[in-house]
Amino acid sequence: MESELVTADMVDAAEFGELSERYQVYGVPLTVANDKARVEGGIPEPLFIPQILNGIGLKIPMPGQ
Repeated sequence: MESELVTADMVDAAEFGELSERYQVYGVPLTVANDKARVEGGIPEPLFIPQILNGIGLKIPMPGQ
């Protein structure tokens, strides 16, 4: 799915230390949404989507709740 409302950037944390410090990168992958929500590490999509949406203020239940 493609949307003009969504943008993404990928940065090599080892090459861009200032960004790594700014976003407190301790593991990869690290997903940051709207400078609010963050998900570190690879997790299954059914867990990833609710974490991101809840992190930006859209309250939805996590799977199994």
